[in-house]
This record gives sequence, structure tokens and C-alpha cells, in this order.
Amino acid sequence: MSARARPRLLRVTDQRRILVVEDDRTIALAVRSRLGAEGFDVRIAGDGEEALAMYARAEPDLVILDRLLPGLDGLEVCRRMQAARPVPVLMLTALAEETDLLVGLGVGADDYLTKPFSMRELVARIHALLRRVERAVQLAHEDTVIRVGDVEINTAERRVFVRGAEAQLTRTEFDLLRRLAERPGHVFERERLLSDIWGFSEAAATRTVDSHVRALRRKLGSGIVRTVHGVGYALVRP
Repeated sequence: MSARARPRLLRVTDQRRILVVEDDRTIALAVRSRLGAEGFDVRIAGDGEEALAMYARAEPDLVILDRLLPGLDGLEVCRRMQAARPVPVLMLTALAEETDLLVGLGVGADDYLTKPFSMRELVARIHALLRRVERAVQLAHEDTVIRVGDVEINTAERRVFVRGAEAQLTRTEFDLLRRLAERPGHVFERERLLSDIWGFSEAAATRTVDSHVRALRRKLGSGIVRTVHGVGYALVRP
């Protein structure tokens, strides 16, 4: 989600709705079955055009989106969804290259999972994304501006400026930057960031943190987030 857009309130009187966009019917049905057991209202689309039509009609609270789709690919579908109405997007991809992952994050995906994935991890990622939406709604009522060197973070409007120029961040990138900015100079371990932002802490999943830090650097500049090799990351203290 663009940091400019205000978070959308989640439903409180009915089930949270998830749109699964996946052309592999077996995977789509397995995901629907598991998420249905978790209490979600799940809709399925098999291609990009169907996904966009269903997205407009069903107004889901979260989208699980396959990167490789027939016709419109997942990247274009994600762009169009975010332009129409920002929504948390968890992208599924068989492409494990860092460049491909960063491209997905760059078009508005909040998180990603590489195939094959475990249903347990998928559910954990979904719950973490939805918790961050709720937290963003709460923060929208707080008028707080955090300034660290050239970076200014407006937590109420979820907007970030670097030397006066606005940086368009996804929801996850914003939450990650905000966490680092709470203690400038402090080195956060990857596992701690994974727990704080994504809601779980498994050493095998710390690559997720690395990918989002790289995406942040592309948007903010290379000298703002410091790597402490073998440990984690810190926001550079001015």
C-alpha cells in the first residue's frame, strides 16, 4: 500500500474476506479449504481479469496473488488493485531470485511467499498482515512525526519524506522503517524484526527481512539503513 493512502477499516460484523488469485486449481482449493477452516470468507479467481472483476465486486480485506498468471500477470494485477483501492497483498511466487521479489514489492505487494510453501506459514503471514492493518487504523488517530536525520515519518498519515521528497512505501516497508526509527542507531536482530513486523520468528524466514530492507534502500537511499553483518539492521543515527 502506498504510504499516502489511509488504511481501510476491516469488517467487524462479518468474516474477513480473502481473495485467492491462483491459476493452479489444486493450490487454490487447498488454500481455500485451510483458510475457510481458519474462519475466513474465501473467494477464488483463476486469472488476472477475473481477479480484478472479483476484487471490485467482493472488496476483499486481503489478496493472495500468484506472481505468474495467464494473461495479465500478478504484477500488473497488483498495480491495478492498489490504484483502485489499496489492500494488503501477499504475493506467491515460484521465482526465488532477489530481483523478482523486489519487483513484486515495488508494485505494492506487502509480503511474499515462495512456492512450495507451508499452509502454517501462509496463515501466519495472513494474520500478521491483518494485525498490521488494525494497528495502522489505530495509529491514524495519533498525530506523531518521527524525524531521524533526513527522514521524516508521519505515523498518522503513513507518509515518509526523505530530504523533503516523499517516498512511496508499501505497508510492510512503512512498518519496518517505523520500527527501526523508534530506536535510531540500535541494531535490531533479523529474528526480532520478523517477530515484530511479520508476527512470527523462524530463522529460515529471515530472508524476508533482507528483501524488504533492500526494497527500502531502493526508495530511501543506500545510506539510511545500516547492515550489521550476522546480526541485523539499524537506522543510521545522524
